[in-house]
Amino acid sequence: MRSLGLPTVWGAAAVTYKLACPLAQDTGLEARIVTSAVFFAVGTGLILHVRQTLMRELRQLRRVAGAAQSALLRPPPSCVDGLDVAAAQLSSERGAAMGGDLYEVAATEYGVRAVMGDVRGHGVETFGTVAAVLGCFREAAHDEKDLGSVLHRLERALARHLRQEQPVGAAEEFVTLLLVEIRADGEMTALNCGHPWPYRLSGTDVDQLAPADPHPPLGLFPLPADLSTEGLGYLEHGDALFLFTDGAQDARDARGRFFPLSSVVKGVAREQALSSQTVLRGILTALQHHTGGTSSDDIALMVLTNGRDRSLRGAGNCATSHNAPAADDVPLPHRR
Repeated sequence: MRSLGLPTVWGAAAVTYKLACPLAQDTGLEARIVTSAVFFAVGTGLILHVRQTLMRELRQLRRVAGAAQSALLRPPPSCVDGLDVAAAQLSSERGAAMGGDLYEVAATEYGVRAVMGDVRGHGVETFGTVAAVLGCFREAAHDEKDLGSVLHRLERALARHLRQEQPVGAAEEFVTLLLVEIRADGEMTALNCGHPWPYRLSGTDVDQLAPADPHPPLGLFPLPADLSTEGLGYLEHGDALFLFTDGAQDARDARGRFFPLSSVVKGVAREQALSSQTVLRGILTALQHHTGGTSSDDIALMVLTNGRDRSLRGAGNCATSHNAPAADDVPLPHRR
């Protein structure tokens, strides 16, 4: 009601002028010019007032949406049980802080567990599925002893969500997913459902770890009852593990050329001292330069670097902090 006060006053003043002012009743040219000027001023004021009101409401909606998105895909801790963490997410939808990609990392009694996933589709339409998968992972990662049980929990959570939310006759929904467990001694195991395998950076050596063919994406076919994890070797002191969604390797430039992700990762490893922040910054900078700041798909990146003290096998040597270097903390070219 408050927003209608000023327009009502202006409208009443214009009507009063037209009905009560003798000048408004005059049919002469000068009188008509004055009357037109009065109504033009009133109309312009009303338009500006409506625009200001709409912009204020839009800013409020964006603040609310940003807070909801940050709560859903919250920045991971900058250090988890001795592993330095950096992550970033770029949405293909303008005005959205996140899209259909998801990530999370948690320190559990079984080791550090990380998830990287990609929901079919992109943008705000995927938020419900992202919330269902991430919410389940945040509980199951601590509750379940093995990764296979975690993955089965995620499968059931996704199935429940799709039964409740997916319209009859809609296209099949699915999620590609990579689960990684890094134990106290640096040994890594993983389960992969249709997702790109990660890279391990060790000094200047870079390898994409691909021990086996992945399972189908979650939601397409039932998972086997017995899920055996795949070994990814060890993440030694100073090594970095780079996880990503296929939006990174499928990104194209203006001429349609794919982003050379493997070459960029190798270049970052050669040119910079390995740390989660420097690796993430180097890849993001190259990615933004390649795409010109726009992408047709959502992109998520996460880097885990083993900063554990060599003399303390399995003991984390940094405090857990939630000041994670997410996308807003990494200098990036302006996105338009």
